[in-house]
Amino acid sequence: MARPRRIDPRVIEEAQKMASSATTLESLRMAQAVLLPAILNATLEQTASVLGVGRATVHRLQRRLRFLDSAPSQPRTSHGGRRHTLMSLEEERAFLAPWEQASLDGSMLVVSPLRAALSQALGRPVAASVVYRMLERHGWRKVAPDTRHPKSNAVVQEEWKKNCPKCWQPSPSRKLSRDDAFA
Repeated sequence: MARPRRIDPRVIEEAQKMASSATTLESLRMAQAVLLPAILNATLEQTASVLGVGRATVHRLQRRLRFLDSAPSQPRTSHGGRRHTLMSLEEERAFLAPWEQASLDGSMLVVSPLRAALSQALGRPVAASVVYRMLERHGWRKVAPDTRHPKSNAVVQEEWKKNCPKCWQPSPSRKLSRDDAFA
């Protein structure tokens, strides 16, 4: 059996005041999210269908109205951001510092040793995607090789294309017998 719903009478009064003087849709929905369950004894699902929002949104609207007047100095929290961080941004910066110096010197950065060092620092295994996201978060990018070698010579390549042998020839060390030719 579900717990009986208890809504503070002070919150109901605040919601009634807000509903009568609402100037925005958001403030009206906050008031209705409290008043419908309190006065009509509606469930969260029923309230959500009346307001045209999801069930979780009804609870969020009720909570915002409940804490609107009790803690006006607290900033409004959002649902975005890094909620499951393994390291803070400063810790990540400190972890990448030695690798950054090596990459600036021109050496190639390979992700597998970086991943092993990160898992050792955290004390748990991490996926390769964690490393790639961390590198992107700090502005690192994958440097792809050029489509041509920097020491290539276009004149020599064109000359070879014009004068290359048209067919494969057997090596001079091996003589073909008549049986090999028809095999």
